[in-house]
Parts: sequence; C-alpha cells; structure tokens
Amino acid sequence: MKSTTIKIGLLGAILLTSLMNAQQFPLDNLKPRDQRAINMFENPKDSVTTFEKLKVRVGGAFALQFQGLKHESGADQSVPATQLYNIGNNFNLPTANLDLDVALYYGINLHLRTFLSSRHHNETYVKGGYIQIDKLDFIQKDFLSDFMKHATIKFGHDEINYGDAHFRRSDNAYTTQNPFLGNYLMDAYATMIFAELYYRKDSFIGMGGVTNGRLNQNATGGTSPSVYAKVGYDKQLNNDLRVRLTGSVYNAADTQRLDFYDGDRAGSRYYFVMENAAATSSSNFRSGQIVPDFKNKVTSFMINPFVRYKGLEFFGTFESASGRNFTETERRNWNQYAAELLYRFGNDDNLYFGGRYNMVKGKLASGDKVDVTRYNVGGGWFMTKNILAKVEYVNQKYNGYPTTSILNEGGFNGFVLEAAISF
Repeated sequence: MKSTTIKIGLLGAILLTSLMNAQQFPLDNLKPRDQRAINMFENPKDSVTTFEKLKVRVGGAFALQFQGLKHESGADQSVPATQLYNIGNNFNLPTANLDLDVALYYGINLHLRTFLSSRHHNETYVKGGYIQIDKLDFIQKDFLSDFMKHATIKFGHDEINYGDAHFRRSDNAYTTQNPFLGNYLMDAYATMIFAELYYRKDSFIGMGGVTNGRLNQNATGGTSPSVYAKVGYDKQLNNDLRVRLTGSVYNAADTQRLDFYDGDRAGSRYYFVMENAAATSSSNFRSGQIVPDFKNKVTSFMINPFVRYKGLEFFGTFESASGRNFTETERRNWNQYAAELLYRFGNDDNLYFGGRYNMVKGKLASGDKVDVTRYNVGGGWFMTKNILAKVEYVNQKYNGYPTTSILNEGGFNGFVLEAAISF
C-alpha cells in the first residue's frame, strides 16, 4: 500500500507539473499557494470581480523530509508497552496534495483539497472543501451590495477558522506557510461541516461560525451545534510596520465524537518519536503531539498577536481549553503558550531564520498534572516562490507523566530537513 501511495503521489506530481503553466491564473478572493501567501491569514476581500466564465485552477503541493531524531524515556524499557521504537536517520514518506479552485459565478468560488499521499491514510482521500461567497448577484444583481462590500459567507466541510495558528501550520504536503517542520503541540485543527459569516471594515475583522463538531459525518443523534467566533484588528500602519491582534473562542456543548485537538488526519512530521516498538506510521500518526482527551465537551480561547517590522516578525499564541471525556463528570484545563521570532531577508525575503518556543500544561484524565515544552530553531530558503528548502533543530521534553507511561521523563531531539513545492 505504501508503494502504491508513493506511485500515486509521483504520478500526481507529473500530471500537475504538466498543467502548471496553463492553469496558474489568479482567482478573486482566494490566496495564492506559494511564497506570496506568507503572512496572509484569511482569504482577501474585494467586492470587485474579474469573473468572465467558469474557470478551474489546478494546484498542488509536495513535501519530503529527512529525519535525524533520537528519543529517550524514563519508563521501563523491558516492558513491551513502554519500550521505545528504534528510530534512525532516514527519509519519511513523501506527501502530496491536489488542489482545485473554481470560479463558479460572480463573487462565488469553490476550493477542494485532496490528499494524494499522507502519513495516516494509505489511500487518496478528500481532506475538505468549501464555497466562498463575496457577492450575492446570483439572487439579483447588486443584491445587498453595500453589505457584501465588507461581508463574506463561507460554508463547507473543511478546517474552521478558530485562532490564527492554523494559518501557520503544515497541511500535509502544503508546508510553505509554516516556517518550521512541526505544527503546534496542541493542534486545534479539524475538518468539520461549518458555516461562517465574516465582516471586515477599516482593519476590523469579525467572524461567527457554527458547526456540528464532527469530522466523520453520520445520521446518529446526540449532537448539539458548536459555535465559534473571532474578532481582531489587522493594519499596515506604514511601509515598515504591520500589526494584527485576534481573539477566538470555540464551544462544543455536547457531541458524540469531538474531533478538535485530534482532527489532523495527515499526521505529525516527527515520525515514531515517543512511540513503542510495535508502532506503525499510520496507526501512531500523532507522534509528539499532545491530545487533551476531550471527547464530548470543550470550551477554548485563543489569542494571537502578530507584528512585522521590516524583516523582523513575531507571532504569538496563548490558548486556554477546558473539557472532559465521556467518563468524566468534571472539566479539566489545558493551557498552551507559543512564541515565534523570525527574520526574513534577501531578495524578496527569500531567506529566513528564527526560533519557536511552545509549551503546554494540563491535567490528564488520570489526575496527573503534566507539562511539555518544545524548542525549534531553524531557517529556510525560497529558491523560487514555489520551492522551499528548510531545516530545523527540535528539542521536546515531557514532565509529570506517570512511571507506567512511555512519556515518563521522556523527550526527543535532533535535526529535520524538508524540501517542499507548492503552487
């Protein structure tokens, strides 16, 4: 199955590369998927349309990593359940995405992303997609035009817009917006059925959304709507200085399956770290991630400041989440802190280096209070706007886990290199 997946990914690369020159044209209010998208958050908003006829833009992404990591655990290595996997220095599974962007009508666009090859699934599958409406001319020309100058309607089955951290994460093979290799320790990311309404005016950002809180859809009952919102301010104050600050909230009152902090089906970039000897790449795809084990209730808040002055760039995250699983009667709390400092330079900022600090602390369902810290130091080179090479050193430590856990006094560190293409 793995060889089949790789062949599919390579075939997709050949086909997409052949289409690249013919299919690369701008579409209204959709971000590009190359270096130009760096530090773009939500899709842009412009009520002026260039629509002439239905157009389909084909895009894609490909990524390959070389991993040189080592790990350790304070747990008993003679016990199979806590015996560490024997990791070495080698290449990871190549990953590939296929993107379709479609101009359907005046002010209406469609986005669809398919994972051709990913760590968790051997088969090709649809990651998600959405329809974005920036004009209501399909009802009547200039219908609510004054309102739609500032409003956007978005709905589908895709990642929801909670927080700003998800704009700087790797999405399987699409990694150019992530300056490092791994995503955040506590990754608030999932694809869900959703509807969102945006309103943007004079640097103000407001968004409200609703979802059923589930990744896999079926007709079983017992699920209440989950609601979320974002407010913020984003302004280019002068040629050198840009400031953005947003706050987000997500609340799932009751669901039969909560896929929020464990919804990334593509998997972690750090293969097999802190996994036992019987682990497989697809079954143990969350290596190094922290999942709070909230199964049917959660309330989360995230605050994200972003400042760029000339080539210097800061992005921060503070997140607080409380929730419980089906067997618990009381909520538990988890907090996450992260800070990135980068410096971009060279021709068109094609080079960068920097560091990231990430920490989570919280209470396990067992009652143990734990914390995990990660440091990343690295840099990257955009050889072209579509081709990125990056390298990082990562160091992650676990504290407070019980002696029976493979994470007890554990950690991993080392270097990871990645080559990525996106268009």
